[in-house]
Amino acid sequence: MKIALVHDYLTQFGGGERVLQVLSEMYPEAPIYTLVYDERATGGVFKGRDVRTSFLQKLPFTKRHHRLFPLLMPLAIEQFDFSEFDTVLSVSASFAKGIITKPSTRHINYCLTPTRFLWDDSQRYLRENYSPLLNKIVAPFLSYLRIWDHEASMRVDEYIGISRFVQERIKKYYDQDSAFIYPPVDTTKYFVTELADDYFLMVGRLVGYKRFDLAVKTFSAMELPLKIVGDGPERARLEQMAEPNIEFLGLVSDYKMPELYAHAKAVVFPQEEDFGLVPLEAMASGRPVVAYRAGGALETITEGVTGVFFDQQTEIDLSLAVGKLQQMTWNPEKIREHAMKFDINIFRQQMRGILESEDAKTEYSFGAF
Repeated sequence: MKIALVHDYLTQFGGGERVLQVLSEMYPEAPIYTLVYDERATGGVFKGRDVRTSFLQKLPFTKRHHRLFPLLMPLAIEQFDFSEFDTVLSVSASFAKGIITKPSTRHINYCLTPTRFLWDDSQRYLRENYSPLLNKIVAPFLSYLRIWDHEASMRVDEYIGISRFVQERIKKYYDQDSAFIYPPVDTTKYFVTELADDYFLMVGRLVGYKRFDLAVKTFSAMELPLKIVGDGPERARLEQMAEPNIEFLGLVSDYKMPELYAHAKAVVFPQEEDFGLVPLEAMASGRPVVAYRAGGALETITEGVTGVFFDQQTEIDLSLAVGKLQQMTWNPEKIREHAMKFDINIFRQQMRGILESEDAKTEYSFGAF
Protein backbone atom coordinates (compact mmCIF):
# COMPACT_ATOMS: atom_id res chain seq x y z
CA MET A 1 0.00 0.00 0.00
CA LYS A 2 1.41 3.36 -1.04
CA ILE A 3 0.28 6.25 1.20
CA ALA A 4 0.49 10.03 0.85
CA LEU A 5 -0.16 12.58 3.59
CA VAL A 6 -1.72 16.00 3.01
CA HIS A 7 -1.88 19.02 5.33
CA ASP A 8 -3.35 22.49 4.75
CA TYR A 9 -0.16 24.50 5.31
CA LEU A 10 2.92 23.96 7.47
CA THR A 11 3.57 27.48 8.75
CA GLN A 12 3.39 26.86 12.50
CA PHE A 13 3.65 23.96 14.93
CA GLY A 14 0.36 23.45 16.70
CA GLY A 15 -2.05 20.62 17.36
CA GLY A 16 -2.66 19.72 13.71
CA GLU A 17 1.05 19.67 12.97
CA ARG A 18 1.66 17.41 15.96
CA VAL A 19 -0.86 14.95 14.53
CA LEU A 20 0.92 15.08 11.17
CA GLN A 21 4.26 14.50 12.92
CA VAL A 22 2.96 11.28 14.47
CA LEU A 23 1.51 10.10 11.15
CA SER A 24 4.74 10.85 9.31
CA GLU A 25 6.63 8.81 11.91
CA MET A 26 4.16 5.94 11.42
CA TYR A 27 4.62 6.12 7.63
CA PRO A 28 8.11 7.59 7.07
CA GLU A 29 8.07 6.80 3.33
CA ALA A 30 4.86 8.77 2.76
CA PRO A 31 5.43 12.15 1.10
CA ILE A 32 3.75 15.17 2.69
CA TYR A 33 1.78 17.47 0.38
CA THR A 34 1.00 20.97 1.64
CA LEU A 35 0.16 24.39 0.21
CA VAL A 36 3.02 26.25 1.91
CA TYR A 37 5.92 24.98 4.02
CA ASP A 38 8.13 26.94 6.43
CA GLU A 39 10.77 24.65 7.95
CA ARG A 40 11.81 27.21 10.55
CA ALA A 41 8.27 28.01 11.71
CA THR A 42 7.59 24.29 12.24
CA GLY A 43 10.71 23.89 14.38
CA GLY A 44 12.46 21.66 11.87
CA VAL A 45 10.14 18.77 12.80
CA PHE A 46 9.66 17.80 9.14
CA LYS A 47 13.26 18.38 8.08
CA GLY A 48 14.42 15.50 5.90
CA ARG A 49 10.88 14.49 4.99
CA ASP A 50 9.67 14.51 1.41
CA VAL A 51 7.57 17.69 1.59
CA ARG A 52 5.89 18.68 -1.67
CA THR A 53 4.45 22.20 -1.91
CA SER A 54 2.06 24.01 -4.24
CA PHE A 55 2.79 26.98 -6.51
CA LEU A 56 1.94 29.24 -3.56
CA GLN A 57 5.34 28.39 -2.08
CA LYS A 58 6.99 30.54 -4.75
CA LEU A 59 4.84 33.61 -4.19
CA PRO A 60 6.16 36.40 -1.92
CA PHE A 61 4.82 36.65 1.63
CA THR A 62 3.02 33.29 1.60
CA LYS A 63 5.15 31.72 4.34
CA ARG A 64 4.37 34.42 6.87
CA HIS A 65 1.04 35.66 5.53
CA HIS A 66 -0.62 32.67 3.90
CA ARG A 67 -4.02 33.85 5.13
CA LEU A 68 -3.88 36.65 2.56
CA PHE A 69 -4.30 34.12 -0.26
CA PRO A 70 -7.48 32.11 0.49
CA LEU A 71 -8.90 32.60 -3.01
CA LEU A 72 -5.85 30.89 -4.54
CA MET A 73 -5.86 27.92 -2.17
CA PRO A 74 -8.66 25.90 -3.84
CA LEU A 75 -6.81 26.13 -7.15
CA ALA A 76 -3.49 25.24 -5.52
CA ILE A 77 -4.76 22.20 -3.60
CA GLU A 78 -6.44 20.83 -6.73
CA GLN A 79 -3.17 20.84 -8.71
CA PHE A 80 -1.55 18.00 -6.76
CA ASP A 81 -1.29 14.63 -8.53
CA PHE A 82 -2.02 11.54 -6.40
CA SER A 83 -2.27 9.00 -9.21
CA GLU A 84 0.64 6.94 -7.86
CA PHE A 85 -0.97 6.34 -4.44
CA ASP A 86 -3.41 3.73 -3.14
CA THR A 87 -4.44 5.78 -0.08
CA VAL A 88 -4.28 9.48 0.71
CA LEU A 89 -4.79 10.73 4.27
CA SER A 90 -5.49 14.45 4.57
CA VAL A 91 -5.19 16.16 7.94
CA SER A 92 -7.24 19.28 7.52
CA ALA A 93 -9.07 22.18 9.10
CA SER A 94 -9.60 23.92 5.75
CA PHE A 95 -8.38 23.24 2.21
CA ALA A 96 -6.55 19.88 2.22
CA LYS A 97 -9.75 17.85 1.98
CA GLY A 98 -10.30 19.43 -1.46
CA ILE A 99 -7.65 17.34 -3.21
CA ILE A 100 -8.75 15.48 -6.34
CA THR A 101 -8.05 11.75 -6.52
CA LYS A 102 -8.87 8.97 -8.96
CA PRO A 103 -11.81 6.65 -8.20
CA SER A 104 -9.34 3.88 -7.36
CA THR A 105 -7.53 6.02 -4.77
CA ARG A 106 -8.96 5.97 -1.28
CA HIS A 107 -9.13 9.44 0.33
CA ILE A 108 -9.50 9.52 4.11
CA ASN A 109 -9.83 12.88 5.82
CA TYR A 110 -8.78 13.27 9.46
CA CYS A 111 -10.94 16.31 10.05
CA LEU A 112 -9.60 18.70 12.67
CA THR A 113 -12.78 20.71 12.12
CA PRO A 114 -14.95 21.92 9.22
CA THR A 115 -13.47 25.22 8.03
CA ARG A 116 -14.35 27.55 10.87
CA PHE A 117 -13.71 30.90 9.18
CA LEU A 118 -16.21 29.91 6.47
CA TRP A 119 -18.96 28.51 8.67
CA ASP A 120 -19.76 29.25 12.32
CA ASP A 121 -16.89 31.73 12.79
CA SER A 122 -17.33 33.69 9.56
CA GLN A 123 -18.81 36.81 11.16
CA ARG A 124 -16.09 37.00 13.79
CA TYR A 125 -13.43 36.39 11.12
CA LEU A 126 -14.71 39.36 9.12
CA ARG A 127 -15.09 41.57 12.18
CA GLU A 128 -11.61 40.87 13.57
CA ASN A 129 -9.67 41.02 10.30
CA TYR A 130 -11.32 43.74 8.22
CA SER A 131 -12.71 47.24 8.55
CA PRO A 132 -16.48 47.67 8.08
CA LEU A 133 -15.90 48.77 4.46
CA LEU A 134 -13.59 45.87 3.60
CA ASN A 135 -15.97 43.56 5.44
CA LYS A 136 -18.61 44.22 2.78
CA ILE A 137 -16.10 43.62 0.00
CA VAL A 138 -14.69 40.39 1.43
CA ALA A 139 -18.00 38.79 2.47
CA PRO A 140 -19.03 37.71 -1.08
CA PHE A 141 -15.68 35.97 -1.54
CA LEU A 142 -16.31 33.99 1.63
CA SER A 143 -19.61 32.90 0.11
CA TYR A 144 -17.71 31.59 -2.92
CA LEU A 145 -15.25 29.74 -0.69
CA ARG A 146 -18.13 28.31 1.34
CA ILE A 147 -19.63 26.81 -1.82
CA TRP A 148 -16.24 25.38 -2.81
CA ASP A 149 -15.67 23.99 0.69
CA HIS A 150 -18.99 22.12 0.69
CA GLU A 151 -18.35 20.76 -2.80
CA ALA A 152 -14.81 19.71 -1.79
CA SER A 153 -16.20 17.89 1.24
CA MET A 154 -17.93 15.44 -1.10
CA ARG A 155 -14.59 14.33 -2.59
CA VAL A 156 -13.66 12.54 0.63
CA ASP A 157 -14.30 8.79 0.81
CA GLU A 158 -14.18 8.51 4.62
CA TYR A 159 -14.19 11.09 7.39
CA ILE A 160 -12.57 10.67 10.79
CA GLY A 161 -13.33 13.45 13.28
CA ILE A 162 -11.06 14.31 16.18
CA SER A 163 -13.95 14.22 18.67
CA ARG A 164 -17.68 13.68 18.97
CA PHE A 165 -18.02 17.46 18.87
CA VAL A 166 -16.34 17.56 15.45
CA GLN A 167 -18.44 14.60 14.29
CA GLU A 168 -21.52 16.75 14.87
CA ARG A 169 -19.99 19.66 12.94
CA ILE A 170 -19.08 17.37 10.00
CA LYS A 171 -22.70 16.21 9.88
CA LYS A 172 -24.10 19.73 10.14
CA TYR A 173 -21.92 21.48 7.55
CA TYR A 174 -20.99 18.63 5.18
CA ASP A 175 -23.88 16.21 5.78
CA GLN A 176 -21.36 13.37 6.10
CA ASP A 177 -21.14 10.55 8.64
CA SER A 178 -17.80 9.95 10.31
CA ALA A 179 -15.83 7.85 12.74
CA PHE A 180 -13.75 9.60 15.39
CA ILE A 181 -10.29 9.07 16.82
CA TYR A 182 -8.98 11.38 19.50
CA PRO A 183 -5.67 13.11 18.65
CA PRO A 184 -2.49 11.65 20.19
CA VAL A 185 -0.96 12.77 23.48
CA ASP A 186 2.58 11.60 24.18
CA THR A 187 2.02 11.01 27.89
CA THR A 188 5.63 9.80 28.34
CA LYS A 189 6.80 13.41 28.00
CA TYR A 190 4.97 14.48 31.17
CA PHE A 191 5.48 13.60 34.81
CA VAL A 192 3.70 13.98 38.15
CA THR A 193 5.16 15.71 41.18
CA GLU A 194 3.66 16.48 44.56
CA LEU A 195 5.64 19.73 44.72
CA ALA A 196 3.20 22.04 42.99
CA ASP A 197 3.78 25.80 43.11
CA ASP A 198 1.08 28.42 43.58
CA TYR A 199 0.83 29.62 39.96
CA PHE A 200 -1.89 28.87 37.42
CA LEU A 201 -0.94 28.18 33.80
CA MET A 202 -2.34 28.97 30.35
CA VAL A 203 -0.86 27.61 27.13
CA GLY A 204 -1.66 28.42 23.51
CA ARG A 205 -1.47 30.84 20.63
CA LEU A 206 -2.48 34.34 21.75
CA VAL A 207 -5.51 34.86 19.52
CA GLY A 208 -8.95 36.21 20.31
CA TYR A 209 -11.08 33.08 20.47
CA LYS A 210 -8.83 31.41 23.06
CA ARG A 211 -9.99 34.05 25.58
CA PHE A 212 -6.66 34.86 27.20
CA ASP A 213 -8.20 38.26 27.83
CA LEU A 214 -10.80 36.70 30.11
CA ALA A 215 -8.12 34.94 32.15
CA VAL A 216 -5.90 38.03 32.33
CA LYS A 217 -8.75 40.20 33.62
CA THR A 218 -9.93 37.58 36.10
CA PHE A 219 -6.53 36.75 37.56
CA SER A 220 -5.53 40.40 37.66
CA ALA A 221 -8.61 41.10 39.77
CA MET A 222 -8.04 38.03 41.97
CA GLU A 223 -4.34 38.84 42.37
CA LEU A 224 -3.41 35.22 41.73
CA PRO A 225 -0.20 34.33 39.84
CA LEU A 226 -0.81 33.30 36.24
CA LYS A 227 1.90 32.22 33.79
CA ILE A 228 1.06 32.43 30.09
CA VAL A 229 2.95 30.36 27.54
CA GLY A 230 2.62 31.28 23.88
CA ASP A 231 2.79 34.13 21.41
CA GLY A 232 0.48 35.70 18.88
CA PRO A 233 -1.22 38.89 17.66
CA GLU A 234 -3.01 39.52 20.97
CA ARG A 235 0.14 39.61 23.09
CA ALA A 236 0.72 43.38 23.17
CA ARG A 237 -2.90 44.08 24.11
CA LEU A 238 -2.88 41.41 26.80
CA GLU A 239 0.34 42.71 28.32
CA GLN A 240 -1.15 46.21 28.52
CA MET A 241 -4.18 45.03 30.51
CA ALA A 242 -2.25 42.65 32.78
CA GLU A 243 -1.27 43.35 36.38
CA PRO A 244 2.21 42.37 37.69
CA ASN A 245 0.93 38.96 38.87
CA ILE A 246 0.52 37.92 35.20
CA GLU A 247 3.76 36.61 33.63
CA PHE A 248 4.17 36.21 29.87
CA LEU A 249 6.75 33.53 29.07
CA GLY A 250 6.49 33.65 25.28
CA LEU A 251 7.29 30.51 23.33
CA VAL A 252 8.67 27.71 25.51
CA SER A 253 10.57 24.64 24.30
CA ASP A 254 9.04 21.16 24.50
CA TYR A 255 11.74 20.32 27.03
CA LYS A 256 10.60 23.04 29.43
CA MET A 257 6.84 22.54 29.13
CA PRO A 258 6.55 19.32 31.20
CA GLU A 259 8.15 21.09 34.15
CA LEU A 260 5.79 24.06 33.86
CA TYR A 261 2.79 21.74 33.74
CA ALA A 262 3.96 19.55 36.62
CA HIS A 263 4.52 22.44 39.02
CA ALA A 264 1.38 24.43 38.18
CA LYS A 265 -1.47 24.57 40.64
CA ALA A 266 -3.90 24.11 37.74
CA VAL A 267 -4.31 24.91 34.05
CA VAL A 268 -6.87 27.43 32.79
CA PHE A 269 -8.77 26.66 29.58
CA PRO A 270 -11.49 29.30 28.98
CA GLN A 271 -12.18 28.74 25.28
CA GLU A 272 -14.26 26.43 23.13
CA GLU A 273 -12.05 24.04 21.17
CA ASP A 274 -12.85 21.19 18.83
CA PHE A 275 -10.71 18.96 21.04
CA GLY A 276 -7.92 20.67 22.98
CA LEU A 277 -4.56 19.03 23.72
CA VAL A 278 -3.60 21.43 26.50
CA PRO A 279 -6.03 19.99 29.11
CA LEU A 280 -4.71 16.48 28.41
CA GLU A 281 -1.09 17.59 28.68
CA ALA A 282 -2.00 19.13 32.03
CA MET A 283 -3.76 15.96 33.17
CA ALA A 284 -0.83 13.81 32.03
CA SER A 285 1.15 15.95 34.49
CA GLY A 286 -1.36 15.27 37.27
CA ARG A 287 -2.73 18.82 37.22
CA PRO A 288 -6.47 19.67 37.25
CA VAL A 289 -8.05 22.01 34.68
CA VAL A 290 -10.44 24.95 34.98
CA ALA A 291 -12.38 24.82 31.71
CA TYR A 292 -15.27 26.45 29.88
CA ARG A 293 -18.10 23.92 29.60
CA ALA A 294 -18.14 23.53 25.81
CA GLY A 295 -16.57 21.72 22.87
CA GLY A 296 -13.97 19.00 23.22
CA ALA A 297 -13.34 19.74 26.89
CA LEU A 298 -16.61 17.97 27.69
CA GLU A 299 -15.10 14.76 26.29
CA THR A 300 -11.72 14.96 28.03
CA ILE A 301 -12.40 16.43 31.49
CA THR A 302 -14.31 14.63 34.23
CA GLU A 303 -15.77 17.20 36.59
CA GLY A 304 -14.60 16.80 40.18
CA VAL A 305 -11.98 14.22 39.18
CA THR A 306 -9.74 15.96 36.64
CA GLY A 307 -11.07 19.50 36.76
CA VAL A 308 -13.96 21.92 37.16
CA PHE A 309 -16.15 23.68 34.59
CA PHE A 310 -17.67 27.15 34.37
CA ASP A 311 -20.75 27.87 32.27
CA GLN A 312 -20.37 31.44 31.01
CA GLN A 313 -17.28 33.18 29.66
CA THR A 314 -17.41 35.93 32.27
CA GLU A 315 -14.95 37.06 34.92
CA ILE A 316 -17.30 36.14 37.76
CA ASP A 317 -17.93 32.62 36.42
CA LEU A 318 -14.23 31.97 35.92
CA SER A 319 -13.32 33.40 39.33
CA LEU A 320 -15.93 31.21 41.06
CA ALA A 321 -14.58 28.13 39.27
CA VAL A 322 -11.02 29.00 40.31
CA GLY A 323 -12.18 29.44 43.89
CA LYS A 324 -13.99 26.11 43.78
CA LEU A 325 -10.90 24.33 42.46
CA GLN A 326 -8.77 25.77 45.25
CA GLN A 327 -11.14 24.38 47.86
CA MET A 328 -10.99 20.84 46.47
CA THR A 329 -8.48 18.03 47.00
CA TRP A 330 -6.96 16.53 43.87
CA ASN A 331 -5.32 13.16 43.27
CA PRO A 332 -2.48 13.70 40.74
CA GLU A 333 -2.05 10.00 40.00
CA LYS A 334 -5.75 9.56 39.31
CA ILE A 335 -5.72 12.60 37.03
CA ARG A 336 -2.79 11.17 35.07
CA GLU A 337 -4.50 7.78 34.85
CA HIS A 338 -7.41 9.48 33.10
CA ALA A 339 -5.06 11.14 30.59
CA MET A 340 -3.53 7.77 29.70
CA LYS A 341 -6.78 6.87 27.89
CA PHE A 342 -5.71 9.36 25.21
CA ASP A 343 -2.13 8.09 24.85
CA ILE A 344 -0.34 8.24 21.51
CA ASN A 345 -0.21 4.43 21.24
CA ILE A 346 -4.02 4.26 21.19
CA PHE A 347 -4.06 6.76 18.32
CA ARG A 348 -1.50 4.75 16.36
CA GLN A 349 -3.39 1.51 16.83
CA GLN A 350 -6.74 2.95 15.83
CA MET A 351 -5.39 4.90 12.85
CA ARG A 352 -3.55 1.87 11.51
CA GLY A 353 -6.79 -0.08 11.86
CA ILE A 354 -8.46 2.27 9.39
CA LEU A 355 -5.57 3.01 7.03
CA GLU A 356 -4.52 -0.61 6.63
CA SER A 357 -8.00 -2.14 6.40
CA GLU A 358 -8.83 -3.64 3.03
CA ASP A 359 -12.47 -2.60 3.06
CA ALA A 360 -12.75 1.14 2.54
CA LYS A 361 -16.41 1.07 3.57
CA THR A 362 -15.94 -0.65 6.93
CA GLU A 363 -17.85 1.08 9.72
CA TYR A 364 -15.65 2.35 12.56
CA SER A 365 -16.50 3.74 15.95
CA PHE A 366 -13.31 4.56 17.75
CA GLY A 367 -12.36 6.89 20.53
CA ALA A 368 -10.42 6.80 23.75
CA PHE A 369 -13.22 5.39 25.86
